[in-house]
Amino acid sequence: MSFTDMASRIGAIQGTLARVSGTTATASPEPLSTGTGTAATMYAGGTTGTNSALSAAPSTPAAFTQALQEAMASPAVPAPKTAPPAPAPFVAPGSGAAVAKPDAVRNEPQARAGGVAGSDVVAAAKKYLGVPYVWGGNNPKIGLDCSSFVQHTFRDLGVDLPRVARQQATEGTEVPSLAQAKPGDLIVTRGGGHIGIYLGDNKMIHAPRPGESVSIRKLFETDATIMTIRRIVPSETPAPAAAKPAAGATKDAAIEQAELTAAVQRALFSTAVNGA
Repeated sequence: MSFTDMASRIGAIQGTLARVSGTTATASPEPLSTGTGTAATMYAGGTTGTNSALSAAPSTPAAFTQALQEAMASPAVPAPKTAPPAPAPFVAPGSGAAVAKPDAVRNEPQARAGGVAGSDVVAAAKKYLGVPYVWGGNNPKIGLDCSSFVQHTFRDLGVDLPRVARQQATEGTEVPSLAQAKPGDLIVTRGGGHIGIYLGDNKMIHAPRPGESVSIRKLFETDATIMTIRRIVPSETPAPAAAKPAAGATKDAAIEQAELTAAVQRALFSTAVNGA
């Protein structure tokens, strides 16, 4: 194949690349002046908007070879960027929509005055065993409903909670699963229509329904049927803070030893000076 034919082939390749890359080819074969001992025809042309090495006709065999290699090379296509996933919207409890639960207890509740913990909640709740269930009841001497029972239990410990179960279901910190529940946590079921207090060992104390009284039962509910689990107070009694030493307390033994040594040294120094 002659050099002229090869130049024409380059022009065809250039036009194909222009169509593939979405650009408009402006190449047009143009006979140039001939020379002796070399190719008689050159190709002149280019593409619009590309970084092609074929914008001008190769004038030597070496330039022709380089232009052919660049024309045959496939252009790199950048990988498409993936947008980050959008955060899941928050859905208020009791709205009827599924609520995504965290996988761990976050922001453990702060210790209340007097060091109230989950074990104290359990002890306070058991004092109401046997109190009759009364719908809307708010007097332990007459009867309590489920949310009033919970409210009275925490009120006895100095912790104020709202009156109804749906409001109590938004208090404190959410516990992700029944496996992570601790004694004293609130168990909310029936879409926010019922509430009780977890005792541990898969048991709950609650005021169940008319005709029954505050009692303890096994939990038949699962994570799929429990609306939410709420932790109002720490699950364990917080460790007491270190007591500050009282004013005038006995000094540390090391400090006393250092002061005694300094006193002896001063006495020896004084004796040596006075005796000199």
